[in-house]
Amino acid sequence: MRIYSTKRTRLFQVVGSFVSWYSAGMNTQQSPLIIGLVGEMACGKTATTDYLIQKYGARAYKFSGMLRDILARIYQPTTRENLQKLSTAVRQIFGEDTMSKTIFQDLSRSTAPLIVAEGIRRPSDIKHLAALPRFVVVAIDVDMRTRYERIIKRSENPDDQTKTWETFVAESEQEPEQKIREVMHHATHTVNNNGSLEELYAQIDALMQEISV
Repeated sequence: MRIYSTKRTRLFQVVGSFVSWYSAGMNTQQSPLIIGLVGEMACGKTATTDYLIQKYGARAYKFSGMLRDILARIYQPTTRENLQKLSTAVRQIFGEDTMSKTIFQDLSRSTAPLIVAEGIRRPSDIKHLAALPRFVVVAIDVDMRTRYERIIKRSENPDDQTKTWETFVAESEQEPEQKIREVMHHATHTVNNNGSLEELYAQIDALMQEISV
């Protein structure tokens, strides 16, 4: 009886190990691929997100979305200064990882196979997202002068087109931008966006081939 019992126990252990391994593999395959985008202002995060939506059918969530919602509700302009002030206030009152928790809840409810979390700004922003099985951080790197030339041509925020070089440089040295550079330093992948849109798209396609396996 002991021999039979020992063999049966070993069989159960082998079967149990196989089931655990298979289930883990299935869960990983079924989990969405989540791309967290990080980069300094006017680096091309939105252009990257739009391309991932149009070509790969991604579902996108912006870290700044919750802040823009609040500013719109209280009828305040969505200037960069107001966004930074509100972000600081939210973190101070509700905790440093509040925005990370919010995005985590949004992503957890999504059924999309490909998700973009746009606008990571602080190490604390990826605190909860890092626990997701297929989460990668992609940094978008662009020279400072190129970013300035791009920001004054766009109208994402009301003060973009009137921003001077001196103001742009001063904003780049503020604490939120410093935190962004800190996150970029620890990104799992980096895209260089100093060139054309076609060059950016080619890099995104190459990245998707690499991380979609």
